[in-house]
Amino acid sequence: MQALTDNFGRRITYLRLSLTDHCNLRCRYCMPEEAHGSGRVGRLTEEETVRLIGLFARMGVDKVRLTGGEPLLRRDLVTLAGAIAALPGVRDLSLSTNALLLEKNAAALAAAGVRRLNISLDSLHAERFADITGGGDLTAVLRGIEAARAAGMTPIKLNMVALNGINDDEITTMAEFAQARGLELRYIETMPVGGQGEWSMRHHLPAEQIMARLQRHFGSDLLPQHEGAGGPARMYRVGARGPRIGVISAVSRHFCASCNRVRLTAEGDLVLCLGNEHSVSLREPLRAGMDDAALCGLIRAAILRKPERHDFNAPQAAPLRPMYALGG
Repeated sequence: MQALTDNFGRRITYLRLSLTDHCNLRCRYCMPEEAHGSGRVGRLTEEETVRLIGLFARMGVDKVRLTGGEPLLRRDLVTLAGAIAALPGVRDLSLSTNALLLEKNAAALAAAGVRRLNISLDSLHAERFADITGGGDLTAVLRGIEAARAAGMTPIKLNMVALNGINDDEITTMAEFAQARGLELRYIETMPVGGQGEWSMRHHLPAEQIMARLQRHFGSDLLPQHEGAGGPARMYRVGARGPRIGVISAVSRHFCASCNRVRLTAEGDLVLCLGNEHSVSLREPLRAGMDDAALCGLIRAAILRKPERHDFNAPQAAPLRPMYALGG
């Protein structure tokens, strides 16, 4: 079957699948205290989800990341992950999580076919971590990381949202923490997305300032890396064989020219770009009885609407859809 390609020649091979917009944390840059996720009635069922992912796989999407909200809140996560991993064409199934519930689920997820993890970790100080996340338990997260390592998941990537004046003093500490455990690390610029966008941009720390601190700390040991190019991060390695470090600069230095991804929300909306409001509902035609060929045609037509790039810096350009509903 013909591959999914947008109007700018970019081949779409990566789908980020949000399984729920509920979360057990309230990170200050993501989810306000008063936020409530949608109910189960509007959410895609396991059967509907597997059917849609199967169609994407038939059209060349071979990489799927399970996201949220917090995907570990889905009681059917392990069986759903196993069903997706078994789909022909899916070669890479990964999971993004805050790791609060990971300790008791890591082994089962690994057995189901989840090989790689992205874990949100914005501070190594328990009180600061609780403040950023709205009450999160750092100890539980650290136990979850160790459980994932014991289950053989690799690579395990830590995602640190760099917040000027809040956790920026931990940039090099987090690198040393990851290095000591053989974990990869991504520093992420805050983005003006959803209702928390204004707060996030008040604490925006540009990628170049993050890199300057890393270069001062590691000196000549911080080596640029080019393997695995195509993702959003600029990659480095600490020493010839040390763990990889990346910096994702969605605002200060966009990476749209090589974007190969789209997002599917828990309610079945196909979101074409993190930086704007473009989306197409797949749930309604799916539930109306549309056959596979027509659904594939709908998806192809939607991909042609994928914009060339976002523009977070343009006035009133930030999307209103919150990050926790987008799947990051």
